[in-house]
Amino acid sequence: MTTRADGRTHDQLRPVTIERGWSSQAEGSALISFGGTKVLCTASFTNGVPRWLTGKGKGWVTAEYAMLPRATNSRNDRESVKGRIGGRTHEISRLIGRALRAVVDTKALGENTIVIDCDVLQADGGTRTAAITGAYVALADAIEWGRRNKFIGQKSQVLRDSVSAISVGIIDGTPMLDLPYVEDVRAQTDMNVVVTGSGKFVEVQGTAEGAPFDKAELDALLELALAGTARLRGFQLAALEQAPVETEA
Repeated sequence: MTTRADGRTHDQLRPVTIERGWSSQAEGSALISFGGTKVLCTASFTNGVPRWLTGKGKGWVTAEYAMLPRATNSRNDRESVKGRIGGRTHEISRLIGRALRAVVDTKALGENTIVIDCDVLQADGGTRTAAITGAYVALADAIEWGRRNKFIGQKSQVLRDSVSAISVGIIDGTPMLDLPYVEDVRAQTDMNVVVTGSGKFVEVQGTAEGAPFDKAELDALLELALAGTARLRGFQLAALEQAPVETEA
């Protein structure tokens, strides 16, 4: 078995924790850790939809992603102070939104909006994959808040499946699961994979940073990702089996 700087085998996740209901203010929330990466995911429920959806009998789920100035080793200026949102931030926000909408029945949601805010408190690689995985837990609780408060039908099946995400890459010729920053920066191939609980792919973002990868290597990376996200689904289910945190209507 190939071992890594932190002692893991090539197919081993970093330690994963999901603290459900971390925020007492939001309708749904989760603080998720993938090793040294920590992301706070909060879900805000609003009765009503954007103007372009009004009267169509559908809801809307979207996401915003941001990093705290000292989430990394050196301070980064807040994008709000710069006066514009960076391209990377836009890209990750859209990715999280797409991942969540892939498992939501918007008709069952009704004309309600859920906005997921994913704020990176500490970054050590895999921030977008941790955000997606934690956002699902926050989303599930926000939906149940809407049901308790009679904005969503009691029998409406809003969530069609779960969704999680993980990074994979090729390091020194070996496919690896869940890359921290020290591995991510030297990966020959780097890939983020979003998968439903039933094992279907929502998105695969892969780039050869050095030598191109062949089909066998791609297959090996996808198999690692499927195994990793299956384990993440277990963490999500365990978090959601905890006593729900009640928030005021």
